[in-house]
Amino acid sequence: MILRATLCLLCLASPLRAGVPEALTGHILPGYAGFAEAAGDLAEAARQDCTAPALRARYQLAFDAWTVVGDIRMGPSETGALAVVFWPDARGFTPRTLQGFIADQAPVGRDPAAYAEASIAARGLFALEQMLYGAEFAGYAPGSYACALVQTMTADMAAQAQALQDGWRDGFAPVLLSAGGPGNASFLSETEAMAALYTQVMSSLEVTADTRLGRPLGSFDRPRPTRAEAWRAGRSLRNVLLYARAARDLAVMLAPGPLPQTDAALARLEELAGRVSDPGLQDLDDPAARLRLEIVQQQVRTLRDTIGAELGAPLGLSAGFNSADGD
Repeated sequence: MILRATLCLLCLASPLRAGVPEALTGHILPGYAGFAEAAGDLAEAARQDCTAPALRARYQLAFDAWTVVGDIRMGPSETGALAVVFWPDARGFTPRTLQGFIADQAPVGRDPAAYAEASIAARGLFALEQMLYGAEFAGYAPGSYACALVQTMTADMAAQAQALQDGWRDGFAPVLLSAGGPGNASFLSETEAMAALYTQVMSSLEVTADTRLGRPLGSFDRPRPTRAEAWRAGRSLRNVLLYARAARDLAVMLAPGPLPQTDAALARLEELAGRVSDPGLQDLDDPAARLRLEIVQQQVRTLRDTIGAELGAPLGLSAGFNSADGD
């Protein structure tokens, strides 16, 4: 109730067009709250039973929750998101770091408070994916160091999720809502705030097309399926769809009216994704499977272009730089 009242007062005090407060209250803030809750549930489940089979369902729910806001890289998330999703890991830092912790029985692996200072390669969803699904990690026994490490990792991620929620709710949301107001050096006008959120939408779809799909596709002669996001957990295609839906949902919150062409483009993307046979994208040496995924990639780009034409162009918005663009 306090948060809702605060936001309402800020909205009344701010000259912002409706899209920014709606994006915050209808998508961004609930998204971070949802991830904090799911990460907390995963950490609690790990305290009860830290074995990999017992945690996989909760892990999948936490990853689902993350995708709602996972491609938003501004404010507290510009750097904070890296402790949740260190990916791509082109040099294999994550498995090597985890192997080192386990081999050395590193004390940091039993200390959630100290783990906040550990390498980001050993933190968050992709480090947990290795522990819960990786063939070289997931067979650990109850009471083992690896089991304690997973408890520490889930507690650390829950703390990071809470920090992101708090940072947005208590710090960055009021900055966005007061764009153009006295003393706001981050957003000098209403348009700047709107453009910053629009950039998150467009950059997310670009990352999905170029990185989430482009990396495993590789080239026709050399596909790279093990470069797919979260392939061990079998959710590479699911991530493509969830991030696309999140981008569409944020675009809808920013829009002054319905986005029927955008909705149709997303529906078409979901239809085409339904033809992909392997959710982990590990069958790309099959030319037919590769073609189906290339068509999905094209449709992600179509969705991006459609949002640009239906939302960005009428409002005079263009996408700027996003820190996720360099992933």
